[in-house]
Amino acid sequence: QTVADIKSDFFDFSGAAIKVGRSEELSPEQQKLFRNSLQTFCPWKKGPFELFGINIDAEWRSDWKWERILPHISSLKNRRVADIGCHNGYFMFRMAAQQPELVIGFEPYAKHFWNFQLIQNIVQQKMLMFELLGVEHIHYYPQFFDTIFCLGILYHHTDPIALLRKMREALAPKGEIIIDCQGIPGDLPVALTPRKRYAQARGIWFLPTQSCLENWIGRAGFSDINCFFAEPLSVAEQRRTSWANIDSLSEFLNPEDPSLTVEGYPAPWRYYAIARK
Repeated sequence: QTVADIKSDFFDFSGAAIKVGRSEELSPEQQKLFRNSLQTFCPWKKGPFELFGINIDAEWRSDWKWERILPHISSLKNRRVADIGCHNGYFMFRMAAQQPELVIGFEPYAKHFWNFQLIQNIVQQKMLMFELLGVEHIHYYPQFFDTIFCLGILYHHTDPIALLRKMREALAPKGEIIIDCQGIPGDLPVALTPRKRYAQARGIWFLPTQSCLENWIGRAGFSDINCFFAEPLSVAEQRRTSWANIDSLSEFLNPEDPSLTVEGYPAPWRYYAIARK
C-alpha cells in the first residue's frame, strides 16, 4: 500500500488548522507510512495542519494572517481566485471553505506541489488547481481573476511595480488584490535594499515602508488602496517548531537589540493592503 491509497471523507477547512481525516481511519502501519511521508516535506513553513490526527505546527502561524485578512475581503463565493506563491496550499484550502468557483495556486517549486498534492489526493477539491508557474506567468490569464492574493512575494522581486501591473492585467474589471509585504518602519515613502542578505535571507530586494508600498500599488494603476495592517513581525508568528527545526525569526534578529536584524537593518514589519482595479 502507498500513501496514494489513503483516503477519507472527512475534512474541515474552516478553522485554524486544515483538518483532513481522523486518526482512527488508519491502521498503525498506515499511520507510520503517512507520518514518514509528511516528514519528507520538513521543514513545514505554512500551517497549521491536522492530518489523520497528526498535528503539524509549521514555522509560520499562517492562520493568524488569514484571520487578519478575512474581514477585509469580498466573499470568495463563486469567484475566480489566484494565490500567488501558494507554497503547500494552506491558504488555498482556507479559501475553499468559502466555495469559490476556482482557486489557482501559482508556485514554481515541485516540492511544494507534491506537498499540496499529498493532501489534495485525499480531499479531491475540484475547485483547487496548482500550477507550477511563478507570478511572472500570470499574464496567461488576462482579466480572468476576481481576486488575487499576493502574500509574501513582492520583496523577493527586482521590479515589484512591474509585477503589480501584471497582476492588475490579470484581474477582471473591479477585481480585488490583497497584498502582504514584508517591510520596514518609517514615515518616508522609501524602501530598503540590503547589500546581500536581510535577516539571513538571500533574494530580498526591496523592503518598503507603508507609504512606499501604497505608492507602489497606486503607481501600478490600482485604486481604493487600504493598508489595514501594519505591525512588527513577532517571534510568536514565525518560529522554530518540531516540524520546522530550522533557524527562524529569533535567530535572525540582533540578540542585544531585537529592533534590528543580525545585519543591523531595521527588523521586519508586515504590511497588508487591499486595492481594486
